[in-house]
Amino acid sequence: MRPLSALCLLALPAVLAPACVSLSAGPPRGSLAAQVDELVQRQGPFVAVAYKNLGTGAFLYRNEDASFHAASTMKVPVMMAYFQAVDAGEMRLADTLPVRNGFRSIVDGSPYALDPQEDSDADLYRAEGSEKSLEELIRRMITRSSNLATNLLIEKIGASRANDLLRSLGAYRMQVMRGVEDDKAFRAHLNNTATAKDLSVLLAALVSGETFTPESRAAMLEILKAQEFNEKIPAYLPKGIAIAHKTGDITGVHHDAAIVFPPGEAPYILVVLTSGFLEEKAADQRIAEISRLVWQGRKEDPGKPLPKAPPAREHGI
Repeated sequence: MRPLSALCLLALPAVLAPACVSLSAGPPRGSLAAQVDELVQRQGPFVAVAYKNLGTGAFLYRNEDASFHAASTMKVPVMMAYFQAVDAGEMRLADTLPVRNGFRSIVDGSPYALDPQEDSDADLYRAEGSEKSLEELIRRMITRSSNLATNLLIEKIGASRANDLLRSLGAYRMQVMRGVEDDKAFRAHLNNTATAKDLSVLLAALVSGETFTPESRAAMLEILKAQEFNEKIPAYLPKGIAIAHKTGDITGVHHDAAIVFPPGEAPYILVVLTSGFLEEKAADQRIAEISRLVWQGRKEDPGKPLPKAPPAREHGI
């Protein structure tokens, strides 16, 4: 495996091309980069960070191309694929799907069902036999991370549609292969994957407004802002700050990908992916600590390129 990318924090003046300076010393003590690097490089769990301030152009990447099990972060490109289809006139948010708990493995087509006890949105299972609108299913998939809604939506639109969208936006490493709880696929290592950088690319596309109609862009941001699980990136930020984000959690894998809207400032994007934490609360705290450092350092003068950080360990997930 090639060495993972080094950490950079720099401004992007119109007359200068971005560059990283290769020096033996690490980032200046007390700087945002140095503080984040300390949390990323702690022994034990593996952590990736992608941060970009859309006002100053400053960015900080650490292990940004490392591939992780995507967990529920893959629900973001699924949502975006649906709004792309709506914008193209291929479907309407008012269209409905029958609610049922029965799916086919991508390995051999064998049937499987989801366990309501493993789903953060158990309410939807009580609606089996009825129909729900695409709009409601998308909202449940993001705000409550509903696995049942996710599988129904992926089955309808196809994982390939989400991947086509990813590639069109320049996210080349993230991969949507299947729905949730396909145990045969999991054992065969056929998993949805994500990188911190690719998730940041997706969120940047939402902010830019160039890919979707204004109505679809506004709807997706509103859905992400209604996220009900806020123990990670939002946890240590001031109350009332608008944060459009999506979490992802499975055993040993805990993520959050966010657009943060400081009042009176341009938004910034922060993605933190982790693997190897034995306890979810410990992962949540690490992500929240990184988020707090970024919030506190978002106005740091990024005019001086920072030196490269030491190469990261190889990542096995």
